[in-house]
Amino acid sequence: MDLTVGPNPYFWSIESVRAFYAGLAEAPVERVVLGEWVCSKRLPFWQDAIAEAAEQLVTAGKQVALSTLALITLPRERRQSAELMQTGLPIEINDLTALAYLPEGTPFWVGPMVNVYNEGTLRWLAGRGAERICLPPELPLASVRALAAEGQRLGVAIEVWGHGRLPLAISGRCYHARLHARSKDSCQFVCAEDPDGRAVQTSDDQPFLAINGVQTLSHSIASAALQIEALREAGVTALRLSPQSRDFGTICAGYADLLRGALGAADWAARLRALVPDGALSDGFLQGPSGAHWSGR
Repeated sequence: MDLTVGPNPYFWSIESVRAFYAGLAEAPVERVVLGEWVCSKRLPFWQDAIAEAAEQLVTAGKQVALSTLALITLPRERRQSAELMQTGLPIEINDLTALAYLPEGTPFWVGPMVNVYNEGTLRWLAGRGAERICLPPELPLASVRALAAEGQRLGVAIEVWGHGRLPLAISGRCYHARLHARSKDSCQFVCAEDPDGRAVQTSDDQPFLAINGVQTLSHSIASAALQIEALREAGVTALRLSPQSRDFGTICAGYADLLRGALGAADWAARLRALVPDGALSDGFLQGPSGAHWSGR
């Protein structure tokens, strides 16, 4: 089992993006997915850094792929998706409509926003050319086990969400803009004020979710730290780590040590709490009564 870093879901400055991927080139991860997958309006602000990061990461020996948007709705977004296919890098599909621009039989990856819930879907994607699939993060361990077995039979690598706020939903409307009494078209990119998403509380001030522009995320940081052996036994080939604005190099190193047996699961989980927003962890979708449950309590 090894590590994949997924695309950055947040809106950071181009300087922050460059620094992040320069550091990631030295991190103990096998592959990195680049690109904007949440809001196409953000892309012009940092798209120049994508080619730089790809070159830097490939030089460092990482596998690099480019992600499509998770919700493709506009003509310019369709054009952007078509242009991705001409880059020569592997493409990670996060909206199935992007397959229309990918010649049949061309290998591709599948991201966690595609609902791969059963073996039939996995077989169809494999037949279309999928060689790597990151499963949706809400699947329980029993489903992960069944899909990983089918992936092994078909020669498709199966990833599971290993770290980060869970991508629960994506919308045509922008929550950040509405919160600040702005329209989506004149949002003034207010989501940049929350580099790890904005926490949402219930009416009685209990932590509930997080918002990131048009995206709804979990409040807690989902972590597979205490589920490594179960996932390894299930046949999972990689953990996916989702970027966050601070301590990400330390987080990558910790999971790498955990996978190679140089760090105990309980020790890493205890250290991890100090490295994530609000110190909130969860793994309940894999094994637990609810998604927000943390087996380390």
